[in-house]
Amino acid sequence: MEITINHTTKTFEVLPDNLEALMAVEIPEKKKGIAVAVNNRIIPMSAWAETILKDKDSVLIITATQGG
Repeated sequence: MEITINHTTKTFEVLPDNLEALMAVEIPEKKKGIAVAVNNRIIPMSAWAETILKDKDSVLIITATQGG
């Protein structure tokens, strides 16, 4: 099964159960300053656990950075 994450296709034997599980794998240390869209739809963090992923979904993860 495949999910495209930030324009890179990743293959999974078993897809993560939901967006929250995917984020725990992709960015385990990061909890704040993240915006996520699935198939061009922004998903608030409060809805990650109920957002079920499907084969061929596209996930865009944006993280805030400090600088100036």
